[in-house]
Amino acid sequence: MTSEVQRCAEELIDFIDAAGSPYHVVEKCNELLGPVPLFEKKGMHEGQIYCFPLYHTGTVFVAIGKNVRKAPLRIACAHTDFPCLRIKPNPIIREHGYGKLNVEVYGGLIRNTWMDRPLSIAGAVALRGKHPFTPKLQLVDVRRPLMIVPNLAIHMNRKVNEGVELKPQKDLLPLFFQNGDGDEDDTKKLLVLLAEELGVSTEDILSYDLNAYPYERGCLLGCDNAFLSAPRLDNLSSVKACVDALHAWNGEGIRIVALFDNEEVGSRTKQGAGSTALAILLERVCWKMGLDREEYLKKVMEGFCLSVDVAHALHPNAPEKADPTNQPVLGGGTVLKVAANQSYAGDPEAFAVIAGLCEREGIPYQVFTNHSDAAGGATLGSILSAQLPMRTMDIGVPILGMHSARETMGACDQFILTRLLTSFFSA
Repeated sequence: MTSEVQRCAEELIDFIDAAGSPYHVVEKCNELLGPVPLFEKKGMHEGQIYCFPLYHTGTVFVAIGKNVRKAPLRIACAHTDFPCLRIKPNPIIREHGYGKLNVEVYGGLIRNTWMDRPLSIAGAVALRGKHPFTPKLQLVDVRRPLMIVPNLAIHMNRKVNEGVELKPQKDLLPLFFQNGDGDEDDTKKLLVLLAEELGVSTEDILSYDLNAYPYERGCLLGCDNAFLSAPRLDNLSSVKACVDALHAWNGEGIRIVALFDNEEVGSRTKQGAGSTALAILLERVCWKMGLDREEYLKKVMEGFCLSVDVAHALHPNAPEKADPTNQPVLGGGTVLKVAANQSYAGDPEAFAVIAGLCEREGIPYQVFTNHSDAAGGATLGSILSAQLPMRTMDIGVPILGMHSARETMGACDQFILTRLLTSFFSA
């Protein structure tokens, strides 16, 4: 592994470690790019990156280059959310001397991977403001082990290794504290914790959006450090690569990185790829740059979008689950994803463009298609390209354990993906 590849992998680990919620993903991206607000009074200027927040858990970065009128539009998109346990309102459950938190499953997580892991809490807290329509939102990340979801011992369930259904409302409730003797203040333990973290009064807390996350830092592993293991590789590996590529770009036209929330639950939200937010924003950008509506519509139809999300790698212990002829592996390079049912966006020309770009730049790539007996998943590409009709291709790094509390990728694949996105923006 070269020093450049290792540095890219270690920077991804640092990024994931600092991003325990979609709110913190956006915050970290802002820190990496250092953008100014979009649509400031002085307008938009060449050589500048601007940001447009999508309700705190998503964001759009717009980079303005030279020759905006004639140069092509290119977009890369990814999602900021990940399968997790979300904390409900009024969450304290006191039973048999224990205090638990009432949670619900967000997205299609592999439930048993969340058992017996130290968990922390991150997200946002809405505080009372001067006016009901102007509450104050503050981010919080406790960044220490707070909870655990304990397994039932094998002695009490001798068939546990034959497979056990875990019911979220019963089996996935995290152990949070030792219950006192009827102490009514126990019901406010989470609010007290949040108030202490933020330096506010519990009475000022009106609501929150919090998720549990595994309090475990990512690492390189394997006898030759060939692998990278971390939580939230789906899809923070893509987010980091998109942001790094935009930061390195300095060319012609308009380049956009769109980071959407709620992909794991269908994208049909105001901050998701199923909204018209990006189309509205792009039209406003074109207007500010002096383009009329006809030019905007032409730029959209002639544009190119990369939908960047992780792909399934061939599993070493279950190779039969892979397609017989398309079997991406860890460390083999970026995956171009193809699906006849268009659960992944793409067409022959879009595929050829990205494959040709990879070949010209010496960037390794692989192909993924679903096994024909398996339904497979979907991602942003097809949803977004229906809202903003332009040629689109789905790509991403191959991983193992997708939607596990901890996933695994090839340590070199982050560097390869970043190279491809940088070339896509610059070519």
